[in-house]
Amino acid sequence: MSSLTVGLVFETFDTYPRDPSDPPDAHAEFEPESTIGALESAIEFLGHRPHRLGSPLALLEAAGRGGLADIDVAFNLAEGFGGRNREAWAPVVLEMAGIPTIGSDALSLSLSLDKAWANRHVAAAGVPVAAQSTLASGREAEGADLPAPFPLFVKPRWEGTAKGIRASSRVEDRAALAAEVERVTGTYRQPALVEAFVPGPEYTVTLIGNGPPEALPVVQRALERETGIGLHALEGPGADAEGLDHVTPGALEPVLEAELARLAVRAFEALDCRDFARADFRLDREGRPVFLEINPLPTFATDGTFAILAELEGVGLDEMLGRCVRAGLRRLGLDER
Repeated sequence: MSSLTVGLVFETFDTYPRDPSDPPDAHAEFEPESTIGALESAIEFLGHRPHRLGSPLALLEAAGRGGLADIDVAFNLAEGFGGRNREAWAPVVLEMAGIPTIGSDALSLSLSLDKAWANRHVAAAGVPVAAQSTLASGREAEGADLPAPFPLFVKPRWEGTAKGIRASSRVEDRAALAAEVERVTGTYRQPALVEAFVPGPEYTVTLIGNGPPEALPVVQRALERETGIGLHALEGPGADAEGLDHVTPGALEPVLEAELARLAVRAFEALDCRDFARADFRLDREGRPVFLEINPLPTFATDGTFAILAELEGVGLDEMLGRCVRAGLRRLGLDER
């Protein structure tokens, strides 16, 4: 098998300078240096050569001066910043430069990031979603029709990595709703997504491959005991996580795990995702899965879900992440093995 040069497009926590007006979790989606090292090891595990291209802005500069000639294929994990098309920056530049890319394309990334649009698409494909609406301001929330009875859950419409979620995101009355919508819209400069609070256990399903993707073992996420919000969301940058108590109330029976896998694959295909993704669900009061979101740019951090799955399967992280790389190479016809 011929060895390929695989360009890595990424951001670390230090890539962009912080603006004083940024929320404390503005950089939460970026990766530590250890993640980039882990992906380099995964590429080398497959017998290929990693090459750091850096951020989408660095990629754009390199493309403009013809500096991508030696790149055979790119692996994109760059998030961008700002608007709802930020995750599409790198795939668009790579497409313009004619470089095949591992991971979902620009349209799927933008569509998946906008939670309201993503929910409409997966609902049309038969995946249950929470009743929801979008609100542009706290004043609008004071008189708007509600998507469901209280409690409701409020979050930014197009953010990932639980950005914007706090204990106050679960609201019990109209006054709290207006205050929370005002916080989200003012801080994150985008509409707020307001949805029925789904009270049951939370699960995440990791998918690798295509036509169809393989659903890996389902992982249950811990919930904060008092609010029922995912503990991972309340432990993010800028949050006061001291003294939080957690519970894992779910029993992951084979029938439930199979249903979660089926719905995750359906959401993956409804949004034309490629190669890898992670889909999150919660159970309603009757124990039925409800789609929360899908992330075609999941974290590859050395303490994240992929690392947990590697440990469960008794393989190294380089082998686990290598499956993500190989899925893209196979789709592109570049994996000769």
